[in-house]
Amino acid sequence: MLSLAKDLYAKLELAVTLMDATTDKDPLVQEQIYNALCYLGDSEPEEILNSCDEYLRQHDKLAYPLRVIILKAMEAVLTNNIDYLDKSTAKIVIFLASNEMTKSKEIIYDWQQAASNVLVAAGRRFINKVMEEVLTKFQPGILPHYFIVQTFANLSVSNVFGMVPFLNSILGTMLPMLGMAKQDHMKCVFCYALQHFSESIQEYLANLDKAPDPTVRKDTFSNEIFNAYDVLFNIWLQSREAKLRFAVVKALGPMSHLMPSEKLEEQLPRLVPGILALYKKHVEAFYVTKSLCQILEASVNFGSRTLDTQLDALLSTLHPQICAPVESSVPLSLKNHNEVLRCFTVLACTFPDRLLGFLLPKLESHNERIRVGTLIIMRQIINCASSQMEIKKPFILSSMKLPLQDNSNKVKRAVVQVISAMAHHGYLEQTGGEVMIEYIVHQCALPPDTQTPEADDLTSDSVQNISINTLFLISTTVDRMDAVLWPYLLEFVTPIQFTGALTPLCRSLMHLATKKQEEGESASLIHYDTHANLPLPCALMARLLIVSSQPYLGDGRGAAALRLLNVLHLNIHPMLGELWNKKIPPLVEHLEANTEKSLSPKEWEDKLLLFLRETLTAISDNTWISQFSAEMCKQLNSYNCFPSEKNFLYKCIGTALGVCSNKDVVQKQLQELLETARYQEEAEREGLASGFGICAINHLDETLAKLEDFVKSDVFKKSVGLFSIFKDRSDNEAEKIKSTLILCYGYVARYAPKELVLSRIEADILRNVFQYFDTRVLGIKVETKDLTLKLCLIRSISMISQAISDSAQSDAFVFSRKAELLAQMLVRENSGLGTRFWGEVLGCLSLFPGAREGVSADWEQTCRDWKWRMVAWFAMRFINTHVCVSFSPAQTVVPFYNLGVLVALFSPRCSDSLASIRAVLLSLLLVSHVGFAHNYRDERVERLKDLKKGLEDPDFTILFNTCYNIAMVIGKRLPPDQLMSLLLMMFEGLADPDQNCSRAAAVMINAILKERGGVLLEKVPVIMALIHSKLQEVDEEHLRKAAQQTVYILASQHRTAVVSSLLGSSLPFDSHTCAMWKALAMEPALTSQILELLLDKMNRDVPYKENKSFLLGSTSERIATPLPFAATCALHEIMSAPESGAAVLGLYPHLFVALLLRVSCTVGVQLPKNLQSKERKSASWSQAPRNLEPCSCAVEALRAMLTQGGSDEAVKSVGSAGGWELMKSLERHHDGIALLARAMAKHAGPKLPLIVKNLFPMLNSMYDSQRITTTAFFAELLNSSVVSDLILLESMMDNMTGRQKDPCTLVRMLALRGLGNISSGSPDKVRKHGAQLLASMVNGMDDKDDPDNLVALEAMSSLSKLLDHVEERDIHSMLLHIAIRIRPFFDNENHQLRTSSIILFGNLTKFSAGNCEDVFFEQILNGLVTLLLHLQDPKPEVIKACKFALRMCGPNMGCEGLCDMFLNHLHEDRSLHYGEFMNDVCKHLMQNYPEMLNRLISTNLFYFKSNWVDIRAAAPMFIGKVALALFPHRPCDRVGLFLMLPLTTGWVPQFPLCIS
Repeated sequence: MLSLAKDLYAKLELAVTLMDATTDKDPLVQEQIYNALCYLGDSEPEEILNSCDEYLRQHDKLAYPLRVIILKAMEAVLTNNIDYLDKSTAKIVIFLASNEMTKSKEIIYDWQQAASNVLVAAGRRFINKVMEEVLTKFQPGILPHYFIVQTFANLSVSNVFGMVPFLNSILGTMLPMLGMAKQDHMKCVFCYALQHFSESIQEYLANLDKAPDPTVRKDTFSNEIFNAYDVLFNIWLQSREAKLRFAVVKALGPMSHLMPSEKLEEQLPRLVPGILALYKKHVEAFYVTKSLCQILEASVNFGSRTLDTQLDALLSTLHPQICAPVESSVPLSLKNHNEVLRCFTVLACTFPDRLLGFLLPKLESHNERIRVGTLIIMRQIINCASSQMEIKKPFILSSMKLPLQDNSNKVKRAVVQVISAMAHHGYLEQTGGEVMIEYIVHQCALPPDTQTPEADDLTSDSVQNISINTLFLISTTVDRMDAVLWPYLLEFVTPIQFTGALTPLCRSLMHLATKKQEEGESASLIHYDTHANLPLPCALMARLLIVSSQPYLGDGRGAAALRLLNVLHLNIHPMLGELWNKKIPPLVEHLEANTEKSLSPKEWEDKLLLFLRETLTAISDNTWISQFSAEMCKQLNSYNCFPSEKNFLYKCIGTALGVCSNKDVVQKQLQELLETARYQEEAEREGLASGFGICAINHLDETLAKLEDFVKSDVFKKSVGLFSIFKDRSDNEAEKIKSTLILCYGYVARYAPKELVLSRIEADILRNVFQYFDTRVLGIKVETKDLTLKLCLIRSISMISQAISDSAQSDAFVFSRKAELLAQMLVRENSGLGTRFWGEVLGCLSLFPGAREGVSADWEQTCRDWKWRMVAWFAMRFINTHVCVSFSPAQTVVPFYNLGVLVALFSPRCSDSLASIRAVLLSLLLVSHVGFAHNYRDERVERLKDLKKGLEDPDFTILFNTCYNIAMVIGKRLPPDQLMSLLLMMFEGLADPDQNCSRAAAVMINAILKERGGVLLEKVPVIMALIHSKLQEVDEEHLRKAAQQTVYILASQHRTAVVSSLLGSSLPFDSHTCAMWKALAMEPALTSQILELLLDKMNRDVPYKENKSFLLGSTSERIATPLPFAATCALHEIMSAPESGAAVLGLYPHLFVALLLRVSCTVGVQLPKNLQSKERKSASWSQAPRNLEPCSCAVEALRAMLTQGGSDEAVKSVGSAGGWELMKSLERHHDGIALLARAMAKHAGPKLPLIVKNLFPMLNSMYDSQRITTTAFFAELLNSSVVSDLILLESMMDNMTGRQKDPCTLVRMLALRGLGNISSGSPDKVRKHGAQLLASMVNGMDDKDDPDNLVALEAMSSLSKLLDHVEERDIHSMLLHIAIRIRPFFDNENHQLRTSSIILFGNLTKFSAGNCEDVFFEQILNGLVTLLLHLQDPKPEVIKACKFALRMCGPNMGCEGLCDMFLNHLHEDRSLHYGEFMNDVCKHLMQNYPEMLNRLISTNLFYFKSNWVDIRAAAPMFIGKVALALFPHRPCDRVGLFLMLPLTTGWVPQFPLCIS
């Protein structure tokens, strides 16, 4: 008790000191004083309020700004603790505030407002006391103080039910004062009061069922309000003072609802024009509109007839305000806009015809703003006056024709919003509703703006977005729209003009179709006989499949189209359900697992074509397949502006024709394709050829025949003839047709069955290919100059060669036209095709089986030697011709813009395994040096000449050194603009089949980057992508190490760019990306910088985002943000490298804290959806996938960091206890953190001070998870003596104490656990801080925001641990409070609460001696029955606790027999014969405490309805034993005792009693 008194005295002294310090003029100091007073006030509200009162009275001369600080603190304390104050304190505060408010007759706003606010805060509970005080200063005939009136007004708002009963008398006193008010500020405050009085009365009348006096009626106040209105409207509103007019108009609106109906009707002809006139004056429009709306509502409510005459004026005044743009810079502009719309709603409910007659003609206005404003009003009245507009629906729909044709984006947006409102109210079900839906779909397909819009204009994207959202909204949330939209929306899927709207269309249709499927199979089937305009099933399938080929366009139309296909399977064909349910979901998952950058277009097309082939095979209906292929041919022209889609469409047609078994149909469709193709378009040529090749898989003969027939047809002859009759075609179209036909033969050879194609190669394929390539004019053979034709020939020959090579019979194949082919391919020196030409040519030659025979004895070596000699010869000829010629003595250096490419191509070959190639290439490099002036000499280049002879039998070490010297020359001399092209070409050299050359390329790349890498900042992403791609291509270990060295060199020059580039890699990181990350761990200084950079990126963004599902309402999930997630994975990869140890050790505290908090923020966090599908896919692979779950990644990074930081023992310790898995659990995360803290305390003690210092600020983190993790970590550290040894105890204890007011229950619980753990970690410190620790535990048990009693449970458990170490004087002052507080927990449903509370009660008995003995003895008696009954508790741990508590209580009960019984019979490890035990206990009780009879019986009666069976049974037995003990030989007296129970206890037995 003494301790509490000291504590209170110290707080009061501190409060006085703080109030003395208010004289400090620093605003920050004053704010801190205010906060401190509020904090003290929350702990001791009554004492602090009394102290403030006393201080202000004693310091009467204290300046008012300083008084304001104290008054504001008093207001805050009152507001937070109003429910706990007694009347005497409230009366003192009210009297003080009243005096402070009225002490000065002059208005000192801050001071008097602060005092008024104190009164208002007190009035929330003590309204009678406040009114008693304030009414003494509100006397009739005397003009009151300004703030008296304002206080009345604010009280009426804060306590409606308490204040309204006073208002009648207040109004009666106040009305005469209105005439006495001469100053504008008094008039304004009277208006303010009348406004709030009126609003409070309306609220009171609207909630009469909750009101204390339900007899209050509107007419109680009507006359007084009208009299006030007369003064305000007729006199004060005419004032020139804008502020007064402003106050009057704000009051008139609420007052109009309380005026007598007949008086309001009488005043309307003057009132409405008077309010409208205010718009022309400088008064804020919002308050005028709000007041006008309230007046209109009041008039409509009683059915005013006068309002009709004011309608024209109202409409003409209000309409322009809606048409005016809302200014975001003006705060009340939007509010005024909404109030004006409310006015229109009120008018629409009463005058619908006249309002529509006013609005609809304005839709034809030439002024855009008028059209937009009118549409906004239309949307409002459709939404808010639906019953009045019901019969007007056809009329309103027909009036929308002109707005639908408007090209203004603002009008379009407004029209879309109107249509949305119409959808919700049944308009679109009327005739003409389809036009509205079509309009929405048109807007969903809007193309992007071609010109930059003006600043105040809307973009097409904005209109498109709102249209997409509207379509989805009405499809998914408006049930009545299902019949309108299904299947009507399907009409918009196939027309090409709606391509931009396909994604939202597919999503809406999928939702509608799914709902239909849920209704049953018959409901989901489309009846084409009643929907003639719907696209046929084959047309739908073709369209959705084709658009899926470009899946990421249009916000992911591929996935949407495939999902729609899946739900439409019954309507496409009845045989497709099972197949599509199996095949389509993996396709969608593949899309979601990739991005537009990572998706391989060819792989995706192959998947779709396979899906199409399987679909058509499953259908197995020749007629349907023929119709499907014909439909696709019809759609060809639609895709003229979409080359990629058209290319894929040709492939789909080829696939369909391949499955089709009707050969006539196949030939007819192939002919149509050849006749209608646009040969000038490269994508179309490619697609047509691919389609023919795919068709040839099953129809080789028909395909070859059709190609040959086409050459003989008139179409072909007219196209290639000398005198073409197609004047609209360009001159080279004939070459393009021949190019396409040549390409067709190549694809036919590529796709056709290998066992069939060999026999056709020479006779049917090569013969026609060479025939088309030969160009003759008047019978004379001329060489074609068409580059496309040449490339198509090479590509076709390449595919033919590959087909021969892949055939199983290739060894037996006799190639009779080999010489002709060689002649075609090799004689064109000046072909103009350059490197690409020669690469293709040599590739073709090397593919031909049997080509070695007759060409060279050692084909591979000869071919390669010949190739490089040929290339070198061309290069030297070019240099001598173009570079040397352009040199003149006046110039120093001749610009040669491809020197870098040339050198990069040839320099690595100086280490070629063939000496002849090395010699040629070194000569070429020396020749390329002519780009410098004749008199220029470079020592390194001069040394290269000395190597020429040694190239015949070289040492490769020397050759690599030569390459290094060449690279250094290049690095010093090459112009910057050629550096990147050189590197790109050298990277290609890494894949050289000659290992020596690939190694040389790696050496040169790294040498050049060391020399010149500093200027390549902008090219870092390109270089990093190249390194990654090359790591995928090469397997040699030396090249992988060289690539890692390249990454390291780049990072040492541009670490930020390298890190950003690597973070952009797709997750999970593949092995090549991981290798690149590990390259950054080579050197400690760089590694430290990289780690710091990654920590910054990990902490820069929020760790997750809340993703609320549109269809699932308020449910949400946390989705990991990409950048921090990627940075976490990167940290793990770097710290997995053993070389990172030194850097990790240097950053140990920062890394540990950052990763620990990252773990906390990722518990329960989901992957982004694209990565979720990746993880699902990887889970189905045979190899074990890397866990992508965010929390697992963070935990692994933390483990790697601890291992590399030398704390591997801590890692093992946590792992053996299962701590790492616990950290990932949402429910047990804090337990895992505790295990980590325990391991750190044991194995990494010296590192803890910096870790703790960095963690302290996280106790105030905005994220609950971070505060939980930090508190759990600290709580467990306090369980160890290392905290005391490192002098961390006091600071950690203070921080744990500060967490007791944390909004998170778990944080508060863990904070108490930490404070309790001090008894284990630093027991010698408990005595010193005992009072503080005990106060924290008591506060925890009193926690009001603890519905599950978790905090209370922890407080009791921790308090039990602390009691062994605290001073008795510290516990005595709160012993009784604790005993009373824990008593309800004895019977709690939670057995842990029962156990902890009972054990604590037993421990408290140690401190009951002395002054507390009698008081605590009473608590023992109160709890005795409960403890005895709970010896029958269903939980063994509760029984043990009861035995312990009773043993502890025994010595304090003053009965040796009872004490001995408790000590002898209640052993934890022994069973108890409960009946005999209770028999003896009751004897002792009745012998020693006969006065307890009623208490014992009434307490037992409470347990007759216990939830536990055994305790319900024990209670009546207890009473029986008591009766037996009281009357051992008098059964009649025992019966009498039970008959007296109803009188003594109020209990009536509901069952027969048997008392022996």
